[in-house]
Amino acid sequence: MSETMTLPDLVSRARTLLTSGERRILGLTGSPGAGKSTLAAALQAALGDRAALLPMDGFHLANEELRRLGRAGRKGAPDTFDVGGYAALLTRVRQQQEDVVYAPRFDRHLEESIGSALPVPRAAPLVITEGNYLLLDGPWQAVRAQLDDVWFLAPPDGLRRAHLIARHEAHGRDPRAARAWVESVDDANAHLIEAARDRADLVVRLDWGVD
Repeated sequence: MSETMTLPDLVSRARTLLTSGERRILGLTGSPGAGKSTLAAALQAALGDRAALLPMDGFHLANEELRRLGRAGRKGAPDTFDVGGYAALLTRVRQQQEDVVYAPRFDRHLEESIGSALPVPRAAPLVITEGNYLLLDGPWQAVRAQLDDVWFLAPPDGLRRAHLIARHEAHGRDPRAARAWVESVDDANAHLIEAARDRADLVVRLDWGVD
């Protein structure tokens, strides 16, 4: 069962993670197109220099490596990410032993990751990470072990899929190809993600306060 919450509600909840004075890591998860990156950016904007972003998408395997492995046709599936590298960087971030830890950023226009593009300063008490697979079993459990709170975003499925198709079109796919990718790749990933939603600390349907 999901709770309907507003952005101010979620900002208030995020602020409770700051009260200990120690580094905390907040995970945002949900199916493709659920609005994870949008919410992460909104939380970071509301919290200012008290929060830093570290998205999972920066750990996409390079297109060259995906072709070598025969996985390019389902880019975005769990085994198309460097999950070990992601977990290791979250561990470095939690240890807070360096003035700045640099994270990779995924460029949707290039369809490649750019290394050392996102600074995570030691002074930021909250790190917000978002991605599809934060609650999965197997190697992804090393990621979950680093997260203090995980929120699962659960918008209406029709709206989520419409946003996802529009995003694929915005990044170069024609409408037919965009829909085909959602049906053949994104929907399969969504089934995996939805199966783990009960492991989240909060399942939320976000009310942005607009029509």
